[in-house]
Amino acid sequence: MINVLTGITNTSSALEAERVRMEVISQNIANANTTRGVDGLPYKRQQVVFETLLNQKFTDASGAANPTGIQVARIEKDQRPPRMVFEPGHRDADPTTGMVAYPDINIHEEMADLITAQRAFEANLAVVRNAKAMAMQTLSIGKR
Repeated sequence: MINVLTGITNTSSALEAERVRMEVISQNIANANTTRGVDGLPYKRQQVVFETLLNQKFTDASGAANPTGIQVARIEKDQRPPRMVFEPGHRDADPTTGMVAYPDINIHEEMADLITAQRAFEANLAVVRNAKAMAMQTLSIGKR
């Protein structure tokens, strides 16, 4: 049988990866002012690391494997130190210095990342729509 929607597998893996990325960015934004998590420490910004899936069955003329999709390799915590703010009345303030440790999360950076992830998601949806339209046109050829 002929596979009319050949690029859908790659696109679906990219859609899933970008969905995870948007969720992680949303968590970062939601926790931008969380001074104490379950571990008692300020929230740590997280970021998604992608990796390419290689399919060994399909190789190009040089014998190298072709990428066949993308997946989330891991979600890692940012190693930036917390942002210290002088708030002596805060419940999480250091008793001697009055400093409160806030996550070092830049909302503008997170929003830029979110927009980038959204645009990548939309681009992959456009690929799905175009593949569907091409498949429908291919099927209509057989009806004539």
